[in-house]
Amino acid sequence: MSTLGRSGVPVSPLAMGAAPLGNLYSELGEEQAHDAVATAWQQGIRYFDTAPHYGIGLSERRLGAALREHPRTEYTISTKVGRRLEPTPEATGDDLANGFAVPATHQRVWDFSADGVRRTLEASLERLGLDHVDVVYLHDPDDHAEEAFREGYPALEKLRSEGVVRAIGVGMNQTPMLTRFVRDTDVDVVLSAGRYTLLDHSALAELLPAAQERGTSVVIGGAFNSGLLADPKPGATYDYAAAPRELLDRALRLQSLAEHHGTTLRAAALAFCAAHPVVASVLVGARSAAEVRDCAEQFAAPVPQKFWAELRAEGLIPPDAPVPSEPAPGVEEPS
Repeated sequence: MSTLGRSGVPVSPLAMGAAPLGNLYSELGEEQAHDAVATAWQQGIRYFDTAPHYGIGLSERRLGAALREHPRTEYTISTKVGRRLEPTPEATGDDLANGFAVPATHQRVWDFSADGVRRTLEASLERLGLDHVDVVYLHDPDDHAEEAFREGYPALEKLRSEGVVRAIGVGMNQTPMLTRFVRDTDVDVVLSAGRYTLLDHSALAELLPAAQERGTSVVIGGAFNSGLLADPKPGATYDYAAAPRELLDRALRLQSLAEHHGTTLRAAALAFCAAHPVVASVLVGARSAAEVRDCAEQFAAPVPQKFWAELRAEGLIPPDAPVPSEPAPGVEEPS
C-alpha cells in the first residue's frame, strides 16, 4: 500500500474505477455491478474511485451499496466535484449523449465555486450512504481554470483543514493544468487519465517530474487509453473515439512484442503505468467480475526485462521512462 502525498491516506497499487457502474455506454444490471465490486475486494483492491458525473449519480449509489458490506476503515474511496447535478423533472430520454445509459433525470451544471464544491460533496455523501470520503478531486476543470484555482481549490483545502476530507486533488485528461496544480497548490494527489500509457508518454515531460519534486502522488487512470491497449483491433477506441490508424499500428506492434516475450499487452500496459516512482495507484474501470479478475491477474503478472529493452530499442517508449525492476538474482526469465 502507498499513501497519497503527505496525507497518510492509503491506496492499493491497483484501484477500481467505478465509471462503468454508472452504465457507461450500455446498461449494467444491479447484480453484475455488485459482483464487480465484490470481486475487486476479493482480489485485494482497497481503493475505489467514483464521481457524480458517472451515470448521473448511479455509480456512487451502486458503489456505496456494495462497499457497505465492508468495514469503513478498510477501504479508501474518492469522488469528485465540479459537476453539480440539478433535477430536470420534465426531461425525457437518456443520457447517452454524455456516455451513460441512464434516464436523463438530472443535468450537469459546471460549478467550481466554494458553495458548489460543498453542495456537490454533500449530495455525493448522501448517494454513497457515507459520512465521509477519503479523497476529493476537482473534476475536469479544463475550461474553468480561473474559478477552480480561485474558489474550487481553496474550498477543498478548507475541507481538508476541517477534517471533512483527508486528501485533495485534481483529475484531468491533460497534463499542463495538472502540472500547474502540482506546482502552485498543495494538492496531495493528481489523477492523470490517459496521459501516461504505453501510447501516450506526455506526463513524463513535466507532470511526473514536478510531482516527484513536490512530493505529490499521482494516480494513473486510462491505462488502456479507453480500450486500444486492452484489445487492439480495427474499431478499437482511443480516448473514447475510434483509434487513428497510426496508433492502432503501434498498439498492434506492442501486442506482437508482448506475445513474443511471453506476456500480454494488458499486463505490459498496467506494469508501465505502475513503474514510475510517483505513481501510487493505477485505476482501472471494469464492468464485470470477469473483467476485474482479469485486470488483477494481469497487474500481478511479471513482464520480462527483454520486452522493455526491445521497446526502448524500437523507440516505442522513452529511454528515461521507468520500467519494472529487474528480477531477483537467480530468477530466470523466459527466453
